[in-house]
Amino acid sequence: MKTVVAAVIERADRRLLIGQRRKDDSSPLKWEFPGGKVREGESAEAALARELREELGVTLTKCAEMGRVRHRYADAAEELEIRFFAANVKGEARPLCFEQIAWVLPKELGDYDFLAANRELVANLATGKIKPAEVLDHS
Repeated sequence: MKTVVAAVIERADRRLLIGQRRKDDSSPLKWEFPGGKVREGESAEAALARELREELGVTLTKCAEMGRVRHRYADAAEELEIRFFAANVKGEARPLCFEQIAWVLPKELGDYDFLAANRELVANLATGKIKPAEVLDHS
């Protein structure tokens, strides 16, 4: 099983950062939370910091795990364990590895075509069942 980390970054205005995969990526033009695969010998937190630097050019300042999902895509040999983290970052996010990024209100998440593995989290964020700022406050 491969471990993947993903960051739910929330601004003071409650908007969340999402990224659209490039058209030449697997699952082209689908939306997701930034992150990626954990390398061998790397902690989930270190992987998250590295991925946020590589994908957005930002520095991770704080994170707290807010959920895990196991998912196997139809075209994948290996099951994924996706660990979602509420995250604070510093720096201006730029779409270094994305077609585009967007800051959206939780209730607007349903308007975007997300990767299948993100759907449960998207629903929980959209309905207010999970609030990233509260997860970070309690960590």
